[in-house]
Amino acid sequence: MSSQATKSKERSSGVQIARPSATLVVVNEKNEVLLVQRNPQASAFAGVTVFPGGNYDKNQDDSFEITAIRETFEESGLLIASPTSSHGALPPDSVLDEARHAVHSQKTLFREFLDKHSLKPDTDSLMPFTQWITPVGAPRRFHARFYVSFLPSASSSGFTSGNQQARLPKPDGGQEVITARFLHPTDAIAEFRAQKITFMPPQYYILDTLSKILQGNVNTSEQRAIVRELAYGKFGAMVINPRRLVGPEEAPGPAILTYEGDETRGGSPGRLHRAIIHARKGGITEKLVLQRNFDIFTEIEDKAFTPQAKL
Repeated sequence: MSSQATKSKERSSGVQIARPSATLVVVNEKNEVLLVQRNPQASAFAGVTVFPGGNYDKNQDDSFEITAIRETFEESGLLIASPTSSHGALPPDSVLDEARHAVHSQKTLFREFLDKHSLKPDTDSLMPFTQWITPVGAPRRFHARFYVSFLPSASSSGFTSGNQQARLPKPDGGQEVITARFLHPTDAIAEFRAQKITFMPPQYYILDTLSKILQGNVNTSEQRAIVRELAYGKFGAMVINPRRLVGPEEAPGPAILTYEGDETRGGSPGRLHRAIIHARKGGITEKLVLQRNFDIFTEIEDKAFTPQAKL
């Protein structure tokens, strides 16, 4: 089914359409990943810790990679771009800070800011790292393309390590993101398990995957090569549409979300590709156990995936 046909079917059935969006997983030299915390008073995903990202904007973005770079700049102040000339230079932080407010409030287009300072976004540094579609029935649904990028292999300026108070006013006077910080995937998962922060299932899935690769506090060429292999293999191309497990075998208690490749979702008998979750009102995950008993480099089964996940 084509994307347009799927949308028409959704409209006729009253199903909330999944909005196209993009998210960027930025890894620095210390193997720390950039995370931002949403405002606890937000109407959606209140207080959740996520990777920077947001909705595709046809007036701003020429691609999903641009969406990811623009949203990362707006939400954290980190600009993944480089001068168009070998003699050029990246703007100072004071200029970046002013520009991100202007872009976020739509007073300036992102491309206009880049052109003014003779900059080009480093889209080539972004590697695909799965896509996720919010399950049917959620009040807000997204088709999120996740990308991963390494610093300093990507040219960048602004916020690249440590912690930052990233209070960014929205046009309505509210606040979308309240903090931004770099945190090692292992430490992020430890904070989640201690219930200091909350994640949604896609963020946990990706952090868990990276924690097995980005070991130690120094990013190495070998680690980058492994992530690149994942990104441009079957893993990076996965489109995951979580579904709640239902049926006579369902036991009371925590919810079980199944992913493509699970034995109940096109995978071979015995294949587990699912998450056991405890969630509070609004779908915010408080506890999660990922079950994935196959090798993501060599054992992803083509039969369980299609180029476009069915809704």
